[in-house]
Amino acid sequence: MTASPAAAPPAVFDFDTVVDRAGMWSYKWDRYAGRDVIPMWVADMDFRTAPVIVEALRAHVEHGIFGYIEPGAEVARAIVDRLARAWRWSVDPRWLVALPGLVSGLDIACRTAAEPGDEVITAVPVYPPFLSAPEHSGRVCVRVALDRGGDGVWRFDAARLEAAITPRTRLLLLCNPHNPVGRAWTQPELAALDAVCARHDLIVCSDEIHCGLVLDRHRTHVPYATLSEAAAERSITLMAASKTFNVPALGAAFAIVPDAVLRRRMQQVMAGIVHRPGGLGLVATCAAYRDGEPWRLALVDYLRGNRDLVARRVSAMPGLATTHVEATYLAWIDCRGAGIDDPAAFFEAAGVGLYDGAAFGAPGFVRLNFGCPRSRLTTALDRMDAALAAR
Repeated sequence: MTASPAAAPPAVFDFDTVVDRAGMWSYKWDRYAGRDVIPMWVADMDFRTAPVIVEALRAHVEHGIFGYIEPGAEVARAIVDRLARAWRWSVDPRWLVALPGLVSGLDIACRTAAEPGDEVITAVPVYPPFLSAPEHSGRVCVRVALDRGGDGVWRFDAARLEAAITPRTRLLLLCNPHNPVGRAWTQPELAALDAVCARHDLIVCSDEIHCGLVLDRHRTHVPYATLSEAAAERSITLMAASKTFNVPALGAAFAIVPDAVLRRRMQQVMAGIVHRPGGLGLVATCAAYRDGEPWRLALVDYLRGNRDLVARRVSAMPGLATTHVEATYLAWIDCRGAGIDDPAAFFEAAGVGLYDGAAFGAPGFVRLNFGCPRSRLTTALDRMDAALAAR
């Protein structure tokens, strides 16, 4: 009898090496150039990207010609196959709209779904471009507060959302998974939200850029457009490989728009203004979605350990509180019990650069990016702890 071949050992990737990002035009690190401050604010990670992406980019660079590009069938196939494998979501390649970045997709969605003076509704706290995108185009941003229950879990309040809708409301901007509170919304939660939107014929633009970063083993990402055919027809889904694979500077994202009329309207809004993605970004997207899954799984496992470290340490810091992070690499920390007027400035003075919650619509909170080597995260948490103890 022939012996069964031994299972291949799991791939090993290095997330512990501290990489010096000085001199690399880093938006994240250059904010504190010349200062002893650990940047943990903007959402990019301090890990080198997947080796398969580096090799794909190297081969493209060595070709040596960087002419105009057009996303073709190879890119579409990589995306469609990824969606099918991950979430059993069958997407027609014709539904894809190429974008140079996800934030521009939010602005385009506001112009696509609403006219000047119309209302765009979203739940706060939320990623700051959700609040600025409507205003960029003369639309009105309506904020509805998320509810944090006695169990510490952040939830949508469907009744509160419905009460805020008026005849001028045209679009809901949904963050799924949610940045900054770290929720991976469940199918029943999204269905309740969709019922409200269906009653008022709202288009839903769902930012799903963190969909590959669900940390809880018992959870999975639920794309909004998979709720039903009716939900899909009222949806614009924004995705990119950039957060999961740490390639935001390469400038490539995409929208999934099943409804042909809505898709044409979106393309008309973009015409002559929004450029196509960069070639290197498309190369990275293909490599990530075709061959990057082993690296992604290892990353999620490492981030899970970092998340748990942050939860343990922050829960022991006087006056601070945080809630369980189901997805993303971002911890949302409530500092209101610490009696600090400006927590972001307080911790920056202690050598830790956090994102001020006021920009998310929630003064008194800070957002901490734990997408970094554990040694660096430990140092940052030590500094926060010492600063609170020394007051």
